Amino acid sequence: MARVVVPFSLDREMREWLGERIPKGGDEMLRVQRLVEVLLDEDHLGIEYRREPTLTAREVFDERSANCLAFTHLFVGMAREIGLPVYFLEVRDLENYDREGDLVVHSDHIAVGLGPSHNLTIIDFATEQSSYRRVSPISDLEATALFYSNRGAEELRRGENAAAQGWLEDAVRIAPGSAGAWVNLGVARRRSGDETGAERAYRQALTIDASETSAYQNLATLLRMQGKHGEALELMALTDHSGNRNPFAFLALGDLSLRHGRADEAERFYRRAIRMHGEQAEPMAALGLLHVARGQHRAAERLLRRASKLDADQERVRQLRRRLDAERDGNS
Repeated sequence: MARVVVPFSLDREMREWLGERIPKGGDEMLRVQRLVEVLLDEDHLGIEYRREPTLTAREVFDERSANCLAFTHLFVGMAREIGLPVYFLEVRDLENYDREGDLVVHSDHIAVGLGPSHNLTIIDFATEQSSYRRVSPISDLEATALFYSNRGAEELRRGENAAAQGWLEDAVRIAPGSAGAWVNLGVARRRSGDETGAERAYRQALTIDASETSAYQNLATLLRMQGKHGEALELMALTDHSGNRNPFAFLALGDLSLRHGRADEAERFYRRAIRMHGEQAEPMAALGLLHVARGQHRAAERLLRRASKLDADQERVRQLRRRLDAERDGNS
């Protein structure tokens, strides 16, 4: 592995810029407020939200844009420079899942923490929510691994599998205890044809975190490809527990139930996926297709309208539209 990039490090120019605007002493919360101001106010740095790519602190400083992790890199680096004892905070209330073909890529939400757990201040860039139930501090090493994992996931979304695998292999070397990084590495390995390596990565993720549902789903998909349908079904059944935050796991459970003739059960899984992640079009379309099969066309039309507003080009949304069009043509 090449020399590790420390994504929250500052250089001399950045330290001088900061020193001209915020003193190192004084009230902690006033310094926090001032730092937020100079980073976000248009009269100063004026950082704007951009989902990708995940940048280092230096890159955010240059480009004036960041996602939640990149903003946290810059904030942590600058806050520590002015004497604030901040740390990286993993927020599991807001885990993110993206479908890439038949695979699910996982990324965590990261914020800045200040103070002890009983009097915690959270500085968060990408959301206005300030009351979380599932937060935990992570080390600088884990935060660095998340930077590598995010970059790998972004390369996966661009179809650059070789680059993705490089970032992700580095991520698990930096922090072998990162379940999410192992999941994403499994995705990259499977795409490169290394099914054995992919299975090892998914199982390693589950060893680290038994609630990592994207690992269950990706491993089950791999087992089905290998003809191990019984094991895949048992594996997916394990994901149906309280605290499961992955909507695509319930979508897959619904699909499995439907294939085995359990339509009522499938509907429950689809509805649960929708409740958990209302901005995903695919679970709505899946439920709509079930309604079409049952002859419930009005309910299917409502779901199609909702799903189309979110992602009209998603494959299952297009399938629902075609099915409803065919039903109309057949009845005309």
